[in-house]
Amino acid sequence: MGYSLFWEVKTVCYTVNELARLSGLTPRALRYYDSIGLLRPARDRANDYRRYTAAEVDRLQQILLYREMGLPLEEIRRILDAPDFNQAGALREHLSRLLIQRQRVEELIQTVSRTLDSLEGGTVMNDQEKFEGMKQRAIQENESAYGQEVREKYGDQVVDLVNRRFGQMREEDWNQMREEETSYLEALRRAVAAGDCEGRDAQEACRLHRSWLLHYWTPEMLTPQSHQDLVAMYCQDERFQTYYEKVAPGCAEFFGRAVRAFYQGDAQ
Repeated sequence: MGYSLFWEVKTVCYTVNELARLSGLTPRALRYYDSIGLLRPARDRANDYRRYTAAEVDRLQQILLYREMGLPLEEIRRILDAPDFNQAGALREHLSRLLIQRQRVEELIQTVSRTLDSLEGGTVMNDQEKFEGMKQRAIQENESAYGQEVREKYGDQVVDLVNRRFGQMREEDWNQMREEETSYLEALRRAVAAGDCEGRDAQEACRLHRSWLLHYWTPEMLTPQSHQDLVAMYCQDERFQTYYEKVAPGCAEFFGRAVRAFYQGDAQ
């Protein structure tokens, strides 16, 4: 990481270009941080050039840590400017996240290594090892695709809980989850074709979707409101719109109406 070089010399004032080389950021990024009040250096009285002291270097380290955690710049500025900001606490939080990430990567490395060994005539992987590797790959793919967004929306504690539940899933639960996924999509396709968001197929799709979600979420997390909010997000997010459009034209919007009807009618 660029900020691993920060501790070379802390008594020198850095120019924009010097700090850019040291941190791995561009001079343009540093100027932008200044313009939005995120990292405001002192100004040289002789020429009005920016000069970054040890205090700004420390703050930039915090900015880069939070940026790696997926926080937007405005949120980072709010956190750092809060009167009760605790630098040690922030570092402990970041360390905890890195340790979790390292564990996942190490597990994935082991699985890939065993797979290569098996393909090249070495030790044959058993079904349980293949299954564990499949779960870890799914977690990594979800983190890469949606991790930043869901952590911003729901918080690290909730996302880490969901990942743990998924990682502890038994193979029979995995197979049931996949069956429920296929079944709810098939019921949803039939319901859209019928055009009745309150009909039997639509309500069955909602029930199966809820059961499918419970493999990830706890019952306390999956309230009627959170279920409706999630499906409403399907209508707003282009990626989910595209996914459900492949199920049936207009499917995401139809699904939103069906889930609202599901709870309004207490059809659980």
